[in-house]
Amino acid sequence: MVKGQKTVYVCQNCGAETAKWLGRCPSCNSWNTLVEEIRSKSKVSKRPDGFSAQPVLISKVAYFGKLRNPTNIKELDQVLGGGIVAGSIILIGGEPGIGKSTLTLQIAAQIENKNKQSVLYVSGEESIEQIKLRSERLGVKNENIYLLAENQLENILAQIEMLKPSLVIIDSIQTVYSDKLISSPGSVGQVRECTAEILRTIKGKGEAGPSVIIVGHITKFGSIAGPKTLEHIVDVVLYFEGDKFGQYRILRATKNRFGSTQEIGIFEMSENGLVGVESPSLLFLSHDHTQTQEKRVGSVVIPTIEGTRPILLEVQALAAPSYYTYPQRVCTGFDARRLAMLLCVLERHCGMNVGNQDIFVNTSGGLKISESGADLGILAAIASTYRNKPIDAKTAVVGEVSLAGEIRPVALTKNRINECVKMGFHALVRPAYNLQDKKDKKIEMFGATTVHQALEILGIV
Repeated sequence: MVKGQKTVYVCQNCGAETAKWLGRCPSCNSWNTLVEEIRSKSKVSKRPDGFSAQPVLISKVAYFGKLRNPTNIKELDQVLGGGIVAGSIILIGGEPGIGKSTLTLQIAAQIENKNKQSVLYVSGEESIEQIKLRSERLGVKNENIYLLAENQLENILAQIEMLKPSLVIIDSIQTVYSDKLISSPGSVGQVRECTAEILRTIKGKGEAGPSVIIVGHITKFGSIAGPKTLEHIVDVVLYFEGDKFGQYRILRATKNRFGSTQEIGIFEMSENGLVGVESPSLLFLSHDHTQTQEKRVGSVVIPTIEGTRPILLEVQALAAPSYYTYPQRVCTGFDARRLAMLLCVLERHCGMNVGNQDIFVNTSGGLKISESGADLGILAAIASTYRNKPIDAKTAVVGEVSLAGEIRPVALTKNRINECVKMGFHALVRPAYNLQDKKDKKIEMFGATTVHQALEILGIV
């Protein structure tokens, strides 16, 4: 080994490092994921004048004249907080075929249309002819989009320095490599160091530097391929959710230094690319809840909140006697541990013996419920299927459930009520503490203090 170099073994799944090879990663317990990497002990370079960066008074710092650059894609701008911040680095992750490349090419087209500035689209997976073919399918006809089929990081940075674009898209970071590292493209070391080098280059230009969108693949565990530190390097992390064979996609921010991480963007995959969904509630409601007045067993509509956007979401539940030693608890779009807590509340405070039942809970459209305001609706759906008593299709249910069986108030009730009225619902069961809000004559509201009382209002017990 060359003097000044050392060998480490890096897990390709979580990024953990060990001094020797192991069959199983001690951090994430994955098998055969440790790969050898050679590190050089380089000396820290100093500036010619002998000084490093100097502290500056906050009052003396020049503010960016143009902070955000709207993409003209409404759903994306809502997730980003209004647009792409100048000089920021955005990481977009998702399963293969989910629509990452389609979205980035649409962003390139809209950014150029809006500001008449150049965009550099770097692809390490496709040729420029393949990208041109996709652009024709999406109807992209802008002339200021430059295409570059390149994998070497140094060449990419040289082209950025020469073209000085307003936006750089790298698809994908797993195909980019640097000659400074010995490891192969896509390894943890290459992904981390290439992203860090892009960060140093872009951030060093200040306001004059371009914004960068990096496309990243995900592992079988659903996280960005590479170490977790990759997410700490960038400014914004976006994830595409949904079935790649389905029609709809959900874009969610898990990190955003310039805005909220609670907003989501909902897209429909069409022949002309990704199109924003104007009314998400229609997507997550079935025909029975929008067109008919029929009652359904085990189906409840919950007015949830994603960021500041209210969405009516249908939740379906199924309970059946279990033929196994341990009854099954299967959830789609909801936390299984919270479901176990809600089942204990249902059994303890409502007298329903669900301990010997297989319980299945499913949220429509693949949307994941993260707020506790959906507790009461899920309990109502389970109680409905257990008692075999239907619930009015035009009645929505919302409320947080405590371990004592009480219903706690929820936030942004006015937004939820307005969405229910907009979608034609005539009744809302919600916490009694929220009834102090101004009542709406267009919808009848029922307040409940306990789970048992709420189920009585719904006609289940």
